[in-house]
Amino acid sequence: MVTPETPCGRRLALDCRNILDHRAGGGVCGCCGALRPRYKRLVDNIFPEDPEDGLVKANMEKLTFYALSAPEKLDRIGAYLSERLSRDVARHRYGYVCIAMEALDQLLMACHCQSINLFVESFLKMVRKLLESDKPNLQILGTNSFVKFANIEEDTPSYHRSYDFFVSRFSEMCHSGYEDPDIRTKIRMAGIRGLQGVVRKTVNDELQANIWDPQHMDKIVPSLLFNLQTADSRSPSPLQVSSEKEKESPVELTERCFRELLGRAAYTHIKNAVTPVLMHLDNHSLWEGKTFAVRCFKIIMYSIQSQHSHLVMQQLLGHLDANSRSSAPVRAGIVEVLLEAAAIAASGSVGPTVLEVFNTLLRHLRLSVDNELSGAYELTEEGSKVIQEHEERQLQEAVIRTIGSFANTLPTYQRSEVMLFIMGKIPIPGVHPILPNGSGPEGNRMIQVMLLKSLRQVTSGFQTTNMLTALPSAFLEPLLCVSLLETPELRLLVLQILVSLIDRHHNTHHFSCISIISDTSVLKLKLDKCSRQDNLFMKKHAQHLYRHIYLCCEEASSAHTHFHTLYTLLALLSIELANEEVLIDLIRLALALQDLAVSGEECLPVFNRCAIHALCAAYLNLISQLTTVPSFCQHVHEVIEVRQKEAAHLLPEDVFIDDPRLPASLEHTQECVLFVQSKIVEALGGSGYNAEKLATPYVPLNIDEERLLKKRECAFRGGLHIAKDWECYEELMKRRRALEGGLAVKDEERYEDRLSKRKSVGETISLQVEVESRNSPEKEERTPAEEITFQTLKSAIVDSEGMEEAERARRRQVVEKFQKAPFEEIAAHCGARATMLQSKLNQIFEITIRPPPSPSGSLPASSTSSYAQAPPPRSVPVYEMKFPDLCVY
Repeated sequence: MVTPETPCGRRLALDCRNILDHRAGGGVCGCCGALRPRYKRLVDNIFPEDPEDGLVKANMEKLTFYALSAPEKLDRIGAYLSERLSRDVARHRYGYVCIAMEALDQLLMACHCQSINLFVESFLKMVRKLLESDKPNLQILGTNSFVKFANIEEDTPSYHRSYDFFVSRFSEMCHSGYEDPDIRTKIRMAGIRGLQGVVRKTVNDELQANIWDPQHMDKIVPSLLFNLQTADSRSPSPLQVSSEKEKESPVELTERCFRELLGRAAYTHIKNAVTPVLMHLDNHSLWEGKTFAVRCFKIIMYSIQSQHSHLVMQQLLGHLDANSRSSAPVRAGIVEVLLEAAAIAASGSVGPTVLEVFNTLLRHLRLSVDNELSGAYELTEEGSKVIQEHEERQLQEAVIRTIGSFANTLPTYQRSEVMLFIMGKIPIPGVHPILPNGSGPEGNRMIQVMLLKSLRQVTSGFQTTNMLTALPSAFLEPLLCVSLLETPELRLLVLQILVSLIDRHHNTHHFSCISIISDTSVLKLKLDKCSRQDNLFMKKHAQHLYRHIYLCCEEASSAHTHFHTLYTLLALLSIELANEEVLIDLIRLALALQDLAVSGEECLPVFNRCAIHALCAAYLNLISQLTTVPSFCQHVHEVIEVRQKEAAHLLPEDVFIDDPRLPASLEHTQECVLFVQSKIVEALGGSGYNAEKLATPYVPLNIDEERLLKKRECAFRGGLHIAKDWECYEELMKRRRALEGGLAVKDEERYEDRLSKRKSVGETISLQVEVESRNSPEKEERTPAEEITFQTLKSAIVDSEGMEEAERARRRQVVEKFQKAPFEEIAAHCGARATMLQSKLNQIFEITIRPPPSPSGSLPASSTSSYAQAPPPRSVPVYEMKFPDLCVY
């Protein structure tokens, strides 16, 4: 009896199985093999009797030769292999499954004929069958085969092939939750490689389904981010680290696949690739951690083409606007990502988004301030939520850092535009309108502080060769107006901004503290000759800067940091923008500050007065060494030595410390501890400096008065048409500008003497004209003029000292009247003078214009007889004379 345990029984069972598998056996049923098609016999022969023996290579070569010789049979070979594989999968004969897939891979690599499309359909059908299995090994096997297929470049296009299933299945494998960690990692890595294969196969084939469609990107991108995030959240063990050195880790594979996907994105695909990233970070609350979000967008910015960077910036800005009602940590995370992305994008092409970035950030900065003051923000679904003040502060600092980081990568001309743009956003009373704010003045103050901090970030490291273009009046004047506000923080920010703009050779760190420097050569200051543009800039804006410094010292709320920044600003002005005139003005300013501290008219606290004395000592010590005038240095050194012995509280080392020892008052300050203006004038005058200008005390220029005077000047120019009065007004204006510029008293007297001499000469000429007119027959009855002698002319030209003093006093009254009198009074006075001048001119014209001569050359008889009794005839102007036609050309 034949049983399955006997050898004959086992042989019979094997032959029956082969018959059912359509394969010829070696036993009783061997005769049936000759009746089957050749391609089936060749396919059957590649399978060994024992699957552990693997693919029969000799028979595989025969099958490959047959497929290349008869390409029309290739689709049938694929269909038959697919049929066998499906049956083996169903019967759990996984050894034969592996052999079938290996055979399919070799056929794919060898055949590139036009009929391969039908074979590919069978191949994809088998891969799909493997991926649908719940066995991890089969899923990995199918994925590996698909990746090999994806690397093959097909010669013929395919019009009906679809990869939707593979995108979905590979994405699902990327999220595998298999119990065994090692197998779970393998499945996820297989899913990542599968997605990479899909991208490679479809991204460059226009006939395939567009892989960049949202329906595909919403599956691919989150799958990659999930694995990138999961790998970051796990800390690998030492054994894993050593094994990862030998093979590629899941993190590296995921990042490489993500970079490849983004690198293949065209201009129109950027939005579809970035949007799933934003949604994934939202859905998993990954903005608050910042680290993962920053890493993702670094990968994005470095992977895409540089000319597409601004598209990512636009999406981030739009997402920030969409989350304007989200919590502060979420918005802060988006801003941090924007900071990193903007820095990378600015190195390439950022397109038209430069001002858009700053506009959006400034808008959210203001929104954060409003939220901080209100204490809550509104949500779309939950009503309102109470916020934490420190969270909004962190958001504000993040926005300010982002603004500065972006600005540092911009060229100079764009940074200047950004500076003007931010300055235009600062609410300044009387300059820029204060925006409506429900929080009142406190809200406006906070907005001013935040915008000035942003401006400080923008100006940090600012480099320019032309100060006139870098600091136009539209920027500098509003900035200095902010310094007039009462808030100490605003004044400090303005000072720091000025320091950043003026320091072009990075000398600020040399003045990190206020001290008496014995030798400035150890500082190794970077000095450069003042250019013509710098001279023009100082000539235009120097008085405004000096006034700003003076008024900052006048403020009782100024603290240690204010004086330290003032010292740095004075030092940088002396190094960066100083010529002879500027140095003299700065010394005058320092002496004026000393007088301010001594007088005590502003009711300053003792600390402020001592700080001003210390500031003046430190600065004069510095500038005396920069001028290298020995007598000047000696005087400054002597005063400092006296202070060290008798008044240490007037030196910076004893004032600018944590617990300064100050006297109760400074009412009895000795002159020996003060810098003497006359000695400084004498010292500098002997070295060629303009000592006369230095002798004039500094008076701060009032910008508002200057603007009012300019308005009056325009009104005066439009209302008067008499040349002589306008010249007088111009002379007055020149004198005012000369006084404001600091002309010495002696120069002023000489200037007035020249004017008086011009006036005396003019009066003498008018006397001569009057005498000549008297001698004419028409003016016989006029009052005789006084006799002109040498003494008369001498007294008219050279007046006595008493007359000069009276004249100067009268001129000072005129200047004060034009400075302080109302506009209506000035206009009325000038109008009266114009009327009087016009009457004088009419008299002169009547004298100079003679009557027309008669044709006979003599007066008529009637006129001759009555000449002595009748008034002289009226003179006829030239344009009214009647000339004969023969005399007219």
